[in-house]
Amino acid sequence: QLELRESGGGSVEPGGSLRLSCAASGGTLSEYMGWFRQAPGKGRQLIQGINSNGRNTWSIGSVNGRFVISRDNTKNTVYLQMSRLKPEDTAIYYCAAGTSFKEGDYQYFGQGTQVIVSS
Repeated sequence: QLELRESGGGSVEPGGSLRLSCAASGGTLSEYMGWFRQAPGKGRQLIQGINSNGRNTWSIGSVNGRFVISRDNTKNTVYLQMSRLKPEDTAIYYCAAGTSFKEGDYQYFGQGTQVIVSS
């Protein structure tokens, strides 16, 4: 069974950057990979997705232009480069494997990594 493990979370000041990584084991990356986040008191939400060859991506508006999803199939790893971070980006970030860009089509999730944006 595919297992996903996130890393790279932490605390950062507003305006700062972080790079999250998601390493897959027990199988190869799925055709579609995504990053979800769950802010305190809110549900888990898909924020960015990427297709198998990395040429097509999807993003919600609030992170568009600040976050970039990428994947390295040779390393079985997906990345999320986050820039110009805002306090509202504070959340647990989850890597996920799925079959489309639709939020409901992701079946495998990692354990999550905490991101805190605060001065």
